[in-house]
Amino acid sequence: MVKKTRGTPRREASLSREQIVDASIALLDSGGEGGLTFRALSERLATGPGALYWHVADKRDLLTAACDAIVARTLHAPSADATPEAALRALALGMFDAIDAHPWMGSALTRGAGQAPMLRIVERLGQQVRALGVADAEQWAAVSALLHYILGVAGQNAANAQFARARGIDRAEFLDAMANVWSGLDPNNYPFTRSLAGTLRTHDDRADFLAGVDLILRGLGSQQGS
Repeated sequence: MVKKTRGTPRREASLSREQIVDASIALLDSGGEGGLTFRALSERLATGPGALYWHVADKRDLLTAACDAIVARTLHAPSADATPEAALRALALGMFDAIDAHPWMGSALTRGAGQAPMLRIVERLGQQVRALGVADAEQWAAVSALLHYILGVAGQNAANAQFARARGIDRAEFLDAMANVWSGLDPNNYPFTRSLAGTLRTHDDRADFLAGVDLILRGLGSQQGS
């Protein structure tokens, strides 16, 4: 009599940590943090929980490893002839695009200040800030400003996009409706906001993000000449 097998077929080849991390990223992208469970991961990899625990301690470890893998892929070493400003702009845009593609990263990174993904970002920012010639006493403030701006704006942009997708909101229609509200504001009480109605209707989030990075870099540059 042939014995019937039940459940998910087990993977015969040994799993690597990289395979587990890649599968975790796929689950996070499709279902957010709630979609990453050891059960779902076991089913996706056709293995048992024991094989997973051999490589990762818990869900927090999985989340950190997933973030770290994406950050490591994103923070390419700058070319030898790249200026510190160009390297910082590329780093910032890389993180903006990474968080846009993996929205769960925004909150995961901010909760792991002392973990490998954040340390990678801080180190890369610090190297370029130092290369700019920022005084030692000002380097922490410069790195902190860049770090909080990059993660804050990128995280909020990703959260907004998720919210819109979940509710079927069309970005152009939403901005047009908001611009109409702004244009109807009392010009005496809201002269500045009212004047931006047209800009709000057509603005580009990625371009606005980079403009903010450039403002910070110009501020750092002005300190150099003072």
